[in-house]
Amino acid sequence: MKDLQLGALQISRVQEGENPLPLSMALNGVTRQDLIRLQRWYRDPFLRDDPVEAGLLLSIHSFVLRIDGLTILIDSCNGNHKQRSLAFVHMLETDYLARLARAGCHVNDIDIVMCTHLHADHVGWNTRLDNGRWVPTFPNARYLFGRVDYEFFSQQTHEEFHREAYQDSVLPVIEAGRAELIENDAIVHREIGDGLWLESAAGHSPGNLCIHAERGRGHAIFSGDCFHHPIQLIRPDLPFFADASSADAVAVRKRLMETYADTSAVFFPAHFAGATAGRVFRDGDAFRYGYL
Repeated sequence: MKDLQLGALQISRVQEGENPLPLSMALNGVTRQDLIRLQRWYRDPFLRDDPVEAGLLLSIHSFVLRIDGLTILIDSCNGNHKQRSLAFVHMLETDYLARLARAGCHVNDIDIVMCTHLHADHVGWNTRLDNGRWVPTFPNARYLFGRVDYEFFSQQTHEEFHREAYQDSVLPVIEAGRAELIENDAIVHREIGDGLWLESAAGHSPGNLCIHAERGRGHAIFSGDCFHHPIQLIRPDLPFFADASSADAVAVRKRLMETYADTSAVFFPAHFAGATAGRVFRDGDAFRYGYL
C-alpha cells in the first residue's frame, strides 16, 4: 500500500510479514463458484478453483494515522522475541521498527497506540525486550485498550496463544501506567464525523471494534479483523475459524458492508494483502472490493 492522503488524514501501512492459511481450515463452506467469482477482481497466489487446495494470503501490518498533529499507531502486529505456542510467530526477528522508521516514525514520535482488539497479532509491538524485561515500545504514547476486551483477556481463561500475548504485550503496559481503558463507543479526538471515534464490532473478539477517522472529507475505517480476506465480501455469511462468536461476527461483517457499500468511506483491513486500502461496492447478491 502506498501512503494515502484522505482529506486531512495521512495514512501509511507498516508491514511485519505475510502468511498463508488453508481455506478449508479458515473459512469452511466456500465453493468453487465463490472462488471463480472472487478471481474476477482479486488475485492471490494461493487461490485455486478447488476449495480443498486453496489458501488465503494474509498480511500482518500496522497503520500509522496522522491527524491534526497526532501520530497514531493502529494495531501492533506480533512483535519480536515473543514466546508463542504457534510456531510461525514464535520468537520472531523482523525489521518492523526499521520499516516504521522508513514510514517517517521513530518510536518516540507515536502519540497514541490503538488496538482494534487484543489478539496476539495486534498487540505484539506494544512492548519490546529490554534487559530481560518487557517495556512499552513507544515511551511517549498513550495506549488505548478497549475495556471489554481487556476485562476478557485479563481473566486468562482463553486459548494459550492469546494468554501469552496478554502477559508480555498488554500487562506490562498496564503496569507501566501507559494504558487507558476505553469504552467501545468512545470518542478519542474531536467528535463523531469530524475526528477519531470507535464503533463496537463485537464478534471476532468480545470487545472487537472499528476505528473511524474523518477529517476534511476523508473517511477511513480501520476495521481490524471484521474481515480477514476479500473472499469474505462474497461470503460474509460464513464463520471464520478465529471468531469468538460466529453469529455476531457475521452480523458485523454484513452490517459494515451494507452501511458503507457504494460510499466514499475507505476501509483499512488488518490482514488484506497487497494494496490493502479500498472501498466496498455492491455486486449483485454479494459485494466486491475496489483497491485504491
